[in-house]
Amino acid sequence: MKIVADENIPLLKECFGNEVVAKPGRAISPADLIDADALLVRSVTPVNQQLIERSSLKFVATATAGFDHIDREYLSARGIAFSHAPGCNATAVVEYVLAALDTLAEREGFALAERKVGIIGKGQVGSRLYQTMAGMGVEVCACDPPLAALDDDSHYLDVDELIQCSDVICLHTPLTTDGPYPTRYLIDEPQLQAMKPGTVLINAGRGAVINNSALKRCLQQRDDLVVVLDVWEFEPDVDPQLLSLVALATPHIAGYSLDAKIRGTQMIYQAFCQHFGLPARVRLPAITPLPVLTQMKFTEGQRFATTCAMAIRAIYDIRRDDAAMRRHLMLDEVVQRRKAFDYLRKHYPTRREFNTLRVQLKDCEPDVVRAFKALQFRVSDKPAN
Repeated sequence: MKIVADENIPLLKECFGNEVVAKPGRAISPADLIDADALLVRSVTPVNQQLIERSSLKFVATATAGFDHIDREYLSARGIAFSHAPGCNATAVVEYVLAALDTLAEREGFALAERKVGIIGKGQVGSRLYQTMAGMGVEVCACDPPLAALDDDSHYLDVDELIQCSDVICLHTPLTTDGPYPTRYLIDEPQLQAMKPGTVLINAGRGAVINNSALKRCLQQRDDLVVVLDVWEFEPDVDPQLLSLVALATPHIAGYSLDAKIRGTQMIYQAFCQHFGLPARVRLPAITPLPVLTQMKFTEGQRFATTCAMAIRAIYDIRRDDAAMRRHLMLDEVVQRRKAFDYLRKHYPTRREFNTLRVQLKDCEPDVVRAFKALQFRVSDKPAN
């Protein structure tokens, strides 16, 4: 059996064998797939008629939650099975947002507990972010028209209502261009101008949910918006002028924790085995590397903001990714910027999730304990053995 796969899928050979053909995701070509049985990709490989028309594929999977890079109608017409990894990176994206807000709270001088957070898109990521914010005691609201249409007692807001009342706006929608609720350019000139002074806008969903040209114009006119972009409308082509105007910039790595990637691999591995009638012999948790940092201890008298900031940054300091992005993407040549964007993703440093860290909270205040539990750290008030 011939398997062609994106080389950035972790534990690829451990799961699928040494004979798998691993290539850069953007370099996978129709010639590679002529005699292939299975194709395993991540988000940078558009799987469409042009790529697979001459192939012998029987199975396609993406080790990502999103699948807007997959032409599922064409796969279905060809009788090619498809699988993806819903929710695999949801925890990582939530932690990205929390890391961004932690950094901005220190930089801009605000307390998250005093801000109202609006979440647009309450799917795998948005619902977890909503629960986390609520668990931390933060006022939170949501906009999700498809869910609102199913809920007779809807408590959802529409986009304009959410913008008017929110101090922090987080985007977690898929990218759609048709149907009753298209999301392309959901945030355009009117929505940007309607945002309150000091609003924090975070896009860790899909780049074109925000009109990037309108966003650049808005930020050139207003210096009272704080923007965090992990996704970009034309990536890997990133507008260096827009990059220079945002508060935090990263190269589409919000969901790039090692834990998230391994969950994605595990989900498509199980789907692959089921489709081809093979035994799923590999247990990925058993071969997952141990985290470098496993434990932190806080004692009485420590403040909520201090303790949480220290723990968050010990696991993931978003400032590192922002600095690398600015260092590599402020290049003159478009081709160089494209290569730099992909380089940062391919060589992304190992990042773990909050639940890999055991936090000892000896005699700490209840609000500190509640916050750490909401953030999914492993909380203990007993000394380690």
